[in-house]
Amino acid sequence: MAAGGALCGSREGSAELWDWNQTWYTSTPRFTWCFESTVIAWIPCVYLWICFPFYYLYLRHRKNGYIRISHIFKAKMVLGFTLVILCFSNVFFALWEISHGIPRAPVFFISPAVVGITMILAMFLIHVERMMGIRSSGILLVFWLLSFVAAVVMFSSKVQHALERCPEASSSFLSKITYWWFSGLVWKGCQQSLCMHDLWTVRKEDSSEEIVAWAEREWKKYHSRTQQKMESATFKKGQKSGTGIAEAEETEVLLQSEHSSSGPLLKTFWSMFGTYFLLSTVCLVICDVFLFSIPKLLSLFLEFIEDQEAPGWHGYFYAFAMFLLACLQTLFEQRYMYMCLVLGLRLKTAVTGLVYRKILVMSNASRKAATVGEIVNLVSVDVQKLMDLIIYFNGTWLAPIRIIICFVFLWQLLGPSALASIAVFLFLLPLNFVITKKRSQFQEIQMKHKDERAKLTNAILSDIKVIKLYGWEKTFMEKVLGIRKQELQALKKSQILFSASLASFHSSTFLIAFVMFVVYTLVDTTHVLDAQKAFVSLTLINILNTAHSFLPFSINAAVQAKVSLNRLAAFLNLEELNLESSSRNTSDCVQASITIRNGTFCWSKENSCLRRIDLTVPQGSLLAVVGQVGAGKSSLLSALLGELEKTDGCVTMKGIAAYVPQQAWIQNASVEDNILFGKEMDETWFNRVIDACALQPDLECFPAGQKSEIGEKGINISGGQKQRVNLARAVYQKASIYLLDDPLSAVDAHVGQHIFEHVLGPNGLLKDKTRVLVTHTVNILPQVDNIVFLVDGTISEIGSYQELLQRNGAFAEFLHSHITAEEKAGTDFPAIGDARCTITSRNGPSQEKLSSDSSVKSSAMERETVPVSQDCPTAPATKGRLTKGEKTQHGRVNTLIYAAYLKAMGLPLCVYIILLFTCQQAVSFSRGYWLSVWTDDPVHNGTQQHTELRVAVFGALGVIQALGRFVSTAAVLLGGVLASHKLFVQLLRNVARSPMVFFEQTPIGNLLNRFSREMDAIDSVIPDKLKSLLGFLFNLLEIYLVIIVATPRAAMAIVPLTVLYAVIQHFYIITSCQLRRREAASRSPIYSHISETFQGSTVIRAYKDQERFILKNNFLVDENQRICFPGAVADRWLATNLEFLGNAIVLFAALFAAMGRTHLSPGTAGFSVSCALQITGVLNWMVRSWTEIENNIVSVERVREYLKTPKEAPWTLNGKLQDQVWPTAGRIEFRNYSLRYRPNLELALKRVSLTINGREKVRKAICFRRAMRCELCFAVIGSGPHSPCPTPGYSHLQA
Repeated sequence: MAAGGALCGSREGSAELWDWNQTWYTSTPRFTWCFESTVIAWIPCVYLWICFPFYYLYLRHRKNGYIRISHIFKAKMVLGFTLVILCFSNVFFALWEISHGIPRAPVFFISPAVVGITMILAMFLIHVERMMGIRSSGILLVFWLLSFVAAVVMFSSKVQHALERCPEASSSFLSKITYWWFSGLVWKGCQQSLCMHDLWTVRKEDSSEEIVAWAEREWKKYHSRTQQKMESATFKKGQKSGTGIAEAEETEVLLQSEHSSSGPLLKTFWSMFGTYFLLSTVCLVICDVFLFSIPKLLSLFLEFIEDQEAPGWHGYFYAFAMFLLACLQTLFEQRYMYMCLVLGLRLKTAVTGLVYRKILVMSNASRKAATVGEIVNLVSVDVQKLMDLIIYFNGTWLAPIRIIICFVFLWQLLGPSALASIAVFLFLLPLNFVITKKRSQFQEIQMKHKDERAKLTNAILSDIKVIKLYGWEKTFMEKVLGIRKQELQALKKSQILFSASLASFHSSTFLIAFVMFVVYTLVDTTHVLDAQKAFVSLTLINILNTAHSFLPFSINAAVQAKVSLNRLAAFLNLEELNLESSSRNTSDCVQASITIRNGTFCWSKENSCLRRIDLTVPQGSLLAVVGQVGAGKSSLLSALLGELEKTDGCVTMKGIAAYVPQQAWIQNASVEDNILFGKEMDETWFNRVIDACALQPDLECFPAGQKSEIGEKGINISGGQKQRVNLARAVYQKASIYLLDDPLSAVDAHVGQHIFEHVLGPNGLLKDKTRVLVTHTVNILPQVDNIVFLVDGTISEIGSYQELLQRNGAFAEFLHSHITAEEKAGTDFPAIGDARCTITSRNGPSQEKLSSDSSVKSSAMERETVPVSQDCPTAPATKGRLTKGEKTQHGRVNTLIYAAYLKAMGLPLCVYIILLFTCQQAVSFSRGYWLSVWTDDPVHNGTQQHTELRVAVFGALGVIQALGRFVSTAAVLLGGVLASHKLFVQLLRNVARSPMVFFEQTPIGNLLNRFSREMDAIDSVIPDKLKSLLGFLFNLLEIYLVIIVATPRAAMAIVPLTVLYAVIQHFYIITSCQLRRREAASRSPIYSHISETFQGSTVIRAYKDQERFILKNNFLVDENQRICFPGAVADRWLATNLEFLGNAIVLFAALFAAMGRTHLSPGTAGFSVSCALQITGVLNWMVRSWTEIENNIVSVERVREYLKTPKEAPWTLNGKLQDQVWPTAGRIEFRNYSLRYRPNLELALKRVSLTINGREKVRKAICFRRAMRCELCFAVIGSGPHSPCPTPGYSHLQA
C-alpha cells in the first residue's frame, strides 16, 4: 500500500494499490486508479518482455524466407507509431506540468513510458517476423489481446468515473444553454429518492481545495499590503507627533479605523471572481438589448392591427420575431443567473474556508470577541447576504440605464409629455431611498439581537446539563424570548417599511402612466391616446417599473452585504496567535527539553499573568507545577504551547508535545477515534494505553467497546471518563514532551494513584518522556523529580520535594495548609455506620460486598453505558452509535406543514388576505379595461370625447389599487412575523422540555441550524415568497382572463401550455425539495464541526493537527456544495423551460390577434398582447415563488420535527405548583426503586429501598461504586443529565 502511495501520489484518484471496499465489498466493483495505471497497464508489457528473449532466439533460428511489405504491414506500423507517439506525448506533458509547478505522481510518466517502449518492442517483433517469413504470431496475438482487455478495463473505469461527474462538460452546446443536461437528475428525482451517489462530485474548480487555497493567498496578499500601509501611516503620524502620548493616541485611532476595514477582503474576492462576474454582466447587457427590442416590435404589430390594408404575413412575422427575441432574452438572462449562482457557491466555499482557518489561529483575546453562535451566523446568514449581492449588484448601475432608455423611448412616443414621468420618478426615488435607509437601520438592529440570541442559545445548548440539574429552563427561556421579542419588533417595523416600499414601487407604473396620459391629453386636445401609444407606453413603463423595483432591491442587498462584509472582515482581522512565541528545536545539542529564559507572558495586552519566568526541564524528567488557585499554573502550560502572548524572553521546546487540558475536550466520535486522533492503529500499544489509563473496564461496559460513539462534548460519559480518554489520547501519540494540566482532578483517588503509577510515574508508560504535570494531588509530589511552586504568576521556589521542605518556605507552608484542610474535611462527616439508611437490591448483595468492589479497575469503570442508536438497534454497523444524523423527508412537503404555518398566522387573517388580493386584482383589471375603452374612443374633429371622465376614473382606480396593495402586502408580512414568533416559541419549548438523551443523540450543530438558518428562513423568506406567490397568482388569473376575452381561440393554446407548466413544475418541485432537504441536513455537520473546532482549537494546535481538521472541513463543505450546485441548476432548468412556454403563449396570443384583426379593436388587441408579454415573467416568478415556498417550508417542517420527540414531565400542572403545601423538613424515600438510563438498556439501580430523614448527612453513607452514587443522585434530583427512566417502584422527595 505504501508503494502504491509513493508511485501514485495522494491527490490523484485512489493512491492505494488495492482497496477491497472498492473492488469486492461493493455493488459496483472496480479497481483502484493506481491498480489500473500500474498492474493492469503493465501486465501486457511484462508478458511481452518475458517472452521476448525466447521468441527472438526462436525467430533467429527459423527462417522461412522474406515477406514483401504489404498494405497490412504499413497499417500495422502506422498504428504502432501512433500509439508510441501518444504514449510519449503523455510523458512529455506530465514532465511539462511538473516543470510548471503542477504536482504529478510518478506513475503519470512512468506508466506511459513503459507502455511506449513496449509498443516499440512489438513493432520491432512485427518487423523481425516479416524478415523471417512468419505470417502469424501467437506471442503477439496474446499480447494484443491482453492489451485490448487492459484498455477495455481502463476505458470502462473512465466511463464510470465520467458518469459520476457533472454531465455539463460533455453535453452539447444546445443542451448547455437550455440546461437540458439536467433533465436526467430531475427525472431520477421523480422516480426515486435521491441519494448522495446520485449527485455528481464537486468540480475541481469548485472544490474547497482549489478555492480556499486561492482565497488564502489573495487574502494574505491584500491584508499584508493594508498592514504595511497602516504601519507606514502610523510611522509618519508618529514623526509629526510632538509627544509620545499624542503619537500613541494617533496610532490607536488609526488601528481602530483600519481594524474593521473591509477593503482587503473586497479586493480578495474581486481578484478571485471579478473576471467571471464581468462575463456574467456581459450576458445581462445583451439580455437588455433584446428586452428593449420587444416594445419596438409591439409598436409595429399594433400598427399592423390598426392598418387593415397591411399584408397579413406582416403580423405573423412580427409575432414570430417577438417570440425569437423573447427566447434569446431568456437564454442570456438565465446564463447570467447561472453564472451568478455558481459564483455565489464559490464565494460561500471561500468564506467558510477562511472563517474556519481563522478559528484555528485566533488568540485568546480574539476568542472573547467572538462566540460559536456569531461564527455560525457568519457562515450562514452573512454568507447568504453576500451571495444575494452577486445577483443584485448589477442593478445598482444597470437599472438607472434601463430607466433612461425607457424615458427616451417614451419621449419618442409621447413627446414632451414624457418629462412629466421624470418628475414623478424623481419624486418617488428619494422616498424609496429614505425608506430603504430606515429599513437598513432596523435590519442592523435585528442582526444585533439575532447575534445576541445566537450567543445565548449556544451557551444554553452547551451547558444544558447544568441548566436542567438546576431547573433553570424557564429562566433561560424567558431571556431568549426577551431578546427574540426585541428582534421581532425590529423585523416588524422593517416589514411595514418594506410594504410601503413595495406599494410605491408597484404604484409607480400607474403614477407615471397616469401623469403622462393626463399631460398628453389635457395639454393639447388634438393629442389622441390610441392603442399604440397607450400599450407600448405601458410595456415600457413595465420595464421601467422592473428597473425601478430592482434598484432598491439592489441597494438593499448592497447595504446588507456591506454590513455582512464588515462583520466578516472584522472577524478575519481579529488578533492571531504569534506562532513564534514558542520555538521547536530538534537539535541534539540542546540538552534540556524545555527552556524558558526571562519569560513574561500575558493573555491580553492589559496585564501580564506570568512574569520573569526562568525554567529548565531536563529531558526525561517529571516536573510538578503546584500553587494556589489563580497562581498561573495552567497559564504556564499555555505559554509553553504558544497560546499566550510573549512580551519578553524566549521559550524553546525540543521535540513534539502532547497536551492534556484541565477541561477535557472530547470529539463527537468513537472512543477509538478520540484516542487515535488521526494516528494509525497499533493494537498492542493501544491496549497498553487503555490498561494504563484504566479504561478497559469502561470499554467492556460500552455496547460496541472501543467503537462506541461519544456524544458532543462527551455528554454521555462522566467527567472521569472524559479525562481518562483525554489522557489516553496524549499517551498514544508517543510524543517527546507531555504537558498535563491536572489530569487527576476528575478521577477518584485510587484511580488517580493507578494512573500515576502506570502512566505518569517513574515506572509508567511515560517514564522516559519529559512531563510537566500541573497538580493539586500532594501525595504524589515525593515521587516527582522537581517541583515548581508558583505565586501570583512568578516562580517562588523550584527544586526537589526534600529541598523545598528543608527550605521551609512558601511551598512548605502551602503543603501544611493543604494537608490541614484535608484533615478538617475528613472529620466533617460521620462514619458509615452512623447513617440510618438501608440499601437492598434484587440479588441482595451486602454492603461489604459493594465496598469491596472499589478496587482500582472496578472503580475506574464509572458505569456509564453508551446507548445504541434507536434507528437500527441491532445493526452491527451502528452498534455503539449515539448521535443521530439529520433526518431528511422524501417527496413533496406534507400538506399538514402548510396548514401548521397558516394556523400559526391565524386563519381569520388568511381569509382577510385572500379577500384583499382579490379586490386589488379586480381593481387592476378594471383599470386596464378602462384604458382599452379609452383608447378605442372615436376621434371627432381630431379630438376624443369624455377625456376628463376617462382620466378621473383611471386615476381613482389606480389610487385604490395602490392602497389595496400596501394593505395586502403588510398583512402577509406581519402575519409572517406572527407565525415566526409562534413557531420559535414552539421550537424553544420543545427543545427545553426534551430529556438529556435528546441532547446526547442530537449534535449541537443540528440545533443551532434550527435556531439560526431555519428560523431566518421563517422570519424573512417564507413571508416574502408567500406575498410574491399571491401577487403573481392573482396577476396570472387577470392575464388569462384578458387574453381569453380578447381572443377566445387562444384558450386552445393556453390550456395545454398551462398543463405543461404544471407538469414541469411538478417534476421540478419533487426533485428540488429533496435537494433542499439534503442541503439543509448537510449544513448541520459543518456547524457542528465549527463548534467542535472552536472549543478544541488549543488541543488541535498543541498536537499540530490543523491540517487534518482543515481537510475534514473541506470535505463537509464540498459535500454541501455537491447538493447546492444541482439545486442552483434546477432553478435555471425550471426558469428556462417556463419562459420558453411563456414565450409560446405570447406567440399564440399575437398569432390569434393577427388572424382576427378584422373584428378586433386595436385597444383590445393592445390590452391582450401587452398582458401576454407579462405572462412570461409572471408565470416564471409565480412558479419560482411557489418553489421557494416549498423549499423553505421545509424549515417549518424541520422546526416542528421536535414536536414528536419524547418530552419531560410538565413543569407545572394547570398553572400551579405540583406541591401546594411547602414542606417543613427535607426527607427522601425510595421503596423498591429501579432505574435504567433509557429503554432497552439494563437496570442501573435495582430495587433500591432507601430512607433519608431530615437533617441527616449521607455523603459517607453512599459508599459504593462512584457510578451508582451518580445514579442514585440523579434519581433523587428526578431529572439527571442522563435521563434515567424509572421502572415500577416508589420514590418520594420532600424538600
